[in-house]
Amino acid sequence: MQIGIVGLPNVGKSSLFNALTSGHAASSNYPFTTIDPNVGVVAVPDTRLKRLTQVFVSQSTIAPAINFVDIAGLVKGASQGEGLGNKFLSHIREVDAIIHLVRLFEDADVVHTLGSVDPKRDVEVIETELILSDIQAIDKQIEKNQSAVKAGNKEAKERAQVMEKIREGLSQGKPALTLGFAKEELAPYFLLTAKPVLFVGNTPEGGSDEGMHQGLRALTKERGSVYLDISVKLESEIAQIADAAERQTFLQSMGLERSGLDRVILAAQEALGLITFFTAGPKETRGWNVVKGAKAPQAAGKIHTDMEKGFIRADTYTFADIDRLGTEIALRDAGLIRSEGKEYVVKDGDVMFFKFSK
Repeated sequence: MQIGIVGLPNVGKSSLFNALTSGHAASSNYPFTTIDPNVGVVAVPDTRLKRLTQVFVSQSTIAPAINFVDIAGLVKGASQGEGLGNKFLSHIREVDAIIHLVRLFEDADVVHTLGSVDPKRDVEVIETELILSDIQAIDKQIEKNQSAVKAGNKEAKERAQVMEKIREGLSQGKPALTLGFAKEELAPYFLLTAKPVLFVGNTPEGGSDEGMHQGLRALTKERGSVYLDISVKLESEIAQIADAAERQTFLQSMGLERSGLDRVILAAQEALGLITFFTAGPKETRGWNVVKGAKAPQAAGKIHTDMEKGFIRADTYTFADIDRLGTEIALRDAGLIRSEGKEYVVKDGDVMFFKFSK
């Protein structure tokens, strides 16, 4: 699954992407520095992995990962093709969720394409372009559905009713995600504004005006989304500290438990609707992403498709229990290892051993 970083030009998208991936995506004071999207695989920080590695004396440790996509800045008129907008909007359509990066910093050396820092306006510019693109998309689908409606197709009539309601909401400037439809109801229409959004404010190193944060918090609450703020410039500097212990010491000196980048990654995981389960043994301890609500066979399929096809059962216990008791023998003696079948819904922090037929 992928989460795309979007926003106006020069808000710090490529700098955030570089810091997250420790990569070398182009980053400069020019609109449209990024034309083709960069994709980076980022490990999800999880202290539970370290503990499981200690318990099982594992030879290796592998964290779950998320794909981040650095998408070029959108401008006003993007839905009409301004600034290569149609191409960039198509990149957004391919991701599963969105990080909307909003500029909160003043810097005379970094041009603001709209002339001034105004977070609420900037968010609305991007949202408007996504909504206009969705209106175009839903209009085409309504038109395509008309022949089946005229033929008396019951399902087509039901689709038409849903699409008209979506069209009405979009016309009122409301993102599809805020219209009261279930995720499953919106899924067939592939709308940009039906994607989960994580709003991230990019602050100056010393922090920004609290009024800007309050405005963004209020806006994101209206959207049913999550808001957090970081200084991308500061986080980029922290990411350059190669030694993990030294990096942690630096964070502690600033009174921080974890970096802003870690907060972004964890919030991105939540925005994508993912949880983590673990497999562990002497050879390897590993975390796996799975969609919240997934059942045990689907989790097994994350490891190998044959394991999902031949799934029999999964020996399962919680991370909290192994952390507390320290060994699987102690867990078994306490009756805390469960044998779960095909209908078991995986929970965050489950440690699982799958049994399957080949």
